[in-house]
Amino acid sequence: MAWTITGGSVLRDGAMRAEDLALADGAVAAAPAPEAKRFDAEGLCVLPGIVDIHGDAHERQLQPRPGVDLPVPLALRDSAAQLIASGITTAYLGVTLSWEPGLRSLAAWRALKAALPAARAAAATDLRVHLRFEADNLDALDDAVAGIADGSVHLLGFNDHTPGIMKKIDKPEQVAKFAGRAGMKADAFRSLAESVAARRDEIPAARARLAEAARTAGIPMLSHDDATIEDRVHYRTHGATICEFPMAEAVAADARAAGEHVVMGAPNVVRGGSHIGWASAAPLAERGLVTVLASDYVWPAMLEAAFAMVRRGAMDLPRAWALVSANPAEACGLTDRGRIAPGLRGDVVLVDPATPSPVAVFAAGRLGWLAPGAETRIAR
Repeated sequence: MAWTITGGSVLRDGAMRAEDLALADGAVAAAPAPEAKRFDAEGLCVLPGIVDIHGDAHERQLQPRPGVDLPVPLALRDSAAQLIASGITTAYLGVTLSWEPGLRSLAAWRALKAALPAARAAAATDLRVHLRFEADNLDALDDAVAGIADGSVHLLGFNDHTPGIMKKIDKPEQVAKFAGRAGMKADAFRSLAESVAARRDEIPAARARLAEAARTAGIPMLSHDDATIEDRVHYRTHGATICEFPMAEAVAADARAAGEHVVMGAPNVVRGGSHIGWASAAPLAERGLVTVLASDYVWPAMLEAAFAMVRRGAMDLPRAWALVSANPAEACGLTDRGRIAPGLRGDVVLVDPATPSPVAVFAAGRLGWLAPGAETRIAR
């Protein structure tokens, strides 16, 4: 179906423009098709669909409570519905492949991988996989490499949370949290963590193998939680040209000096700071040190964060929206989306700026979501 979106303020070529927008054959069209249906966007911002480089909120659908697992197809359907309602038309599901049993285990990855083709076919949002490989998960290395090679993985993230876990291994309340997520008793989790940490000398070779697989497949790579410039340089040598959640401003500055994208969490902007006391994303974005905002653990935070930057006077809407559309698309090598231009994917979110909230979401040229009451905007 072809559409003409009329009366709105369209973000095109870095500016908000009072013009109409045509969609046809899944893409942005240069002119409206004669048979196009009309959507009245008066009073709305017409923006490129959101591209989420890292979101793991789907874990709450997979396991709404510790030890309570729901069927993967059901969890993915629910996640897809939430994503499109949040204006996210491209979503990299942050799938952690860890040495921990349970939610982030090898078995969980295999189950999700098996369910993804059907979920992707049914979803309005383009569902992709950001595989967050835990450095110590050596027993899952073959599976990760196979997933990269067969096209199941679209973005590879290098994670290394084990040192942080080991620092808390003698704190009962922390171990209880980790153990609950893994579905284990605290003592068993502690023993497992200690045995995993004893193999850290095997990590460099495993990391090199993963990076080689990603380069061969042509998928982008990122590093997570770089604490020092040396960390960033290390991952850069492996081809990880995206810096996600740097733990120090100097790390972000080094990445930007190298022409790399820097990712921070949209909830950080919405809340006014990191929930774990790390760098605040908003001022870094204002200074150009953060170029991408990701949903992290709250999908609606992406749209809200962009408008929050505008409300606070940090930047105008075109620049703020690039943090959640054009820039993440560029970081992931997606040249067909993130902007509104003829021939690009027809991914568009219509936003009521007063709320701000989505009124309608078009994905690949199709109306994927409509707010209650907004059907009156469609010409009969």
